[in-house]
Amino acid sequence: MKVLHFFKTYWPDSFGGVERTIHAIAQSTAAYGVETEVLSLSRAPEENTRRLDGHMAVKARLDFELASTGFSREAFRKFRVLAEGADLVHYHFPWPLMDIVHFQSGHGKPAVVTYHSDIVKQRLILPFYRPLMMRFLEDVDAIVATSPNYLESSPVLTAFKAKSKVIPIGIDEGAYPTPSEADDAWCRSTIAEPFVLFVGVLRYYKGLDVLIDAAGKTRCKIVIAGSGPVERELKQQAETLGRDNVIFLGEIAEPCKVALLYNCRGLVFPSNQRSEAYGLSLVEAAMCGKPMISCEIGTGTSYVNKAEQTGLVVPPSDPVRLAEAINRLVDSPADASKWGRAARDRYVRLFTADRMGKSYAELYRQLEGRRNS
Repeated sequence: MKVLHFFKTYWPDSFGGVERTIHAIAQSTAAYGVETEVLSLSRAPEENTRRLDGHMAVKARLDFELASTGFSREAFRKFRVLAEGADLVHYHFPWPLMDIVHFQSGHGKPAVVTYHSDIVKQRLILPFYRPLMMRFLEDVDAIVATSPNYLESSPVLTAFKAKSKVIPIGIDEGAYPTPSEADDAWCRSTIAEPFVLFVGVLRYYKGLDVLIDAAGKTRCKIVIAGSGPVERELKQQAETLGRDNVIFLGEIAEPCKVALLYNCRGLVFPSNQRSEAYGLSLVEAAMCGKPMISCEIGTGTSYVNKAEQTGLVVPPSDPVRLAEAINRLVDSPADASKWGRAARDRYVRLFTADRMGKSYAELYRQLEGRRNS
């Protein structure tokens, strides 16, 4: 079975949460007889069209971007050709150009949408886009929400519950490197004291300004691994406030990231807006058997991290409560250890890549059979 994934960005141009999810779906469904192609936009399409980990990443030329939306004239032609050779099309929402390409192509193939997030930041354009969005979601055969929390709380998905299904995002433990002795030594020498860890892209909705504010009341180091659009502002904030216990590591290699995960007291994930629909870093922490701290924003973060079971959940944008949770994690090793074990158990039960791949492969077959009957 051939499946075409369509999203605005993908490897090697970028590798954020949605891109990582597409990659994990491609990898995990291969074991169930699914052959994957991914079409995305690129400023250098000839250079970046390539085979990646057993599937093709095809690029259409990115013409320009507006309100976080990439536009491409070439995407219409390339999508039409690729969809013709596919058995099923898998879209990743949101991306308004995708909706237009879908209708313009008239491909007639079964179509599924993974609904990654409501439109949060671009609220001013939502009234203009909403008619097209609703028509698109009505037209596809199935919609996948990544957690029951998001399915219940999304004002958009409530209109499509009859054809919605929950498939949690899973990750493959075997795809992660085992840290070497040198990686562990680097970790211990870089951060000598007890620390909690944030890892991810530094974006506006990650709540890292709240974390830096909270750091003044914590009894440990706060390690921030990653880079992103708000990195400069965050470093300036930490310097202005004199937060000497906040350590910015920037981009780090995967073995170093895993070493940090295994050596930290726990993962702190202070995202405070619904743009954070799931939180793959939480799943990584659970895989490593680490307790977590996250915020209650009505999304999948509170599905991955169950309050008082796998860690602590605090109100969003509350530095006092966030600091209290971090201190509890550091000062209560018995609780932290118990939550970490429960997090690992929950990962094994719910968040493995194989479980996700099997669920998607079953959905693909159902939709293909429905169209052929």
